[in-house]
Amino acid sequence: MIEHTNIASNSVFSQEVNVSHVDSEKASQWPAFLTLGFLKTSRGTVLKTCDHKGPLYVQKPFYPEGADIAHIYLLHPPGGLVSGDRLTITANLAENTQVLITTPGAGRVYRARSDKALQHQVTQLNVADNSILEWLPQETILYPNAHTRLENKVELADGAKFIGWEITCFGLPANQKDFAEGYAEQGFQIRQNNRLKVRERLVVDNTTKRLLQAKAGLNNQPINGLMIAGPFALDVPQDELIETLRSYCRDHVSTSGVSLVGDFIIVRSLHNDSEQMKQLFTQCWLSIRPALTGQKACPPRIWAT
Repeated sequence: MIEHTNIASNSVFSQEVNVSHVDSEKASQWPAFLTLGFLKTSRGTVLKTCDHKGPLYVQKPFYPEGADIAHIYLLHPPGGLVSGDRLTITANLAENTQVLITTPGAGRVYRARSDKALQHQVTQLNVADNSILEWLPQETILYPNAHTRLENKVELADGAKFIGWEITCFGLPANQKDFAEGYAEQGFQIRQNNRLKVRERLVVDNTTKRLLQAKAGLNNQPINGLMIAGPFALDVPQDELIETLRSYCRDHVSTSGVSLVGDFIIVRSLHNDSEQMKQLFTQCWLSIRPALTGQKACPPRIWAT
């Protein structure tokens, strides 16, 4: 049985999402959180607790791979962040659980109001011993003039394993609109047993905007992708897997690369088409998952809709 806690908020359905509206009044605040707890039982991996406030929720778990692996779809009905919003997503995996989390569609960070109140999302993923978490959301679109901070924090126990990605679109390239005067701060951090393993950070503001065009930056490619998987056993050669992933990168019309950082494999990619990047990352995942977990990849059904 899933234990649900729904903390009501009077402002949940009162805030109007209007990316062109400029409000002279004090910026509204729309905090929301979703905390998921997973447990291994005789019935497999179950979603034991689901605490939430505001418009963040999940459907029931799906089990296309059997009872031991739960597939979870995160739902955010408003579809994006406006000024003053703060979303906090937490997943706690107990020992011997396996969970794949994705989203039914792209996330959005809309244009900020004139007060530039921060549009903030924090994702905290805690993975206990001998557990596996796959964090595979669809892309996040940063509208021109958004003002956002997006943080991903992963805490791994000794025998825990993780595969995750983030795909970010700066501006609306299909409409020939760049990120303009937007501000974006992104972080992806992985710790294991309180030791920092991977830390990625990107800041785009008026002083670093040149990074969007620089060859040493995004090289005029509006889609930025990062995929991280591990830890891999250091005594097991990963050369063949890395070469396979690099061949996938070469086959795609993109600027992409693969590296081994400690015991984590990292795939980086720049592109002008988010669908093409998702195809590349999915192809990489199809090879990484069996190498890391010993299990054949099973794409979530929502990706086919």
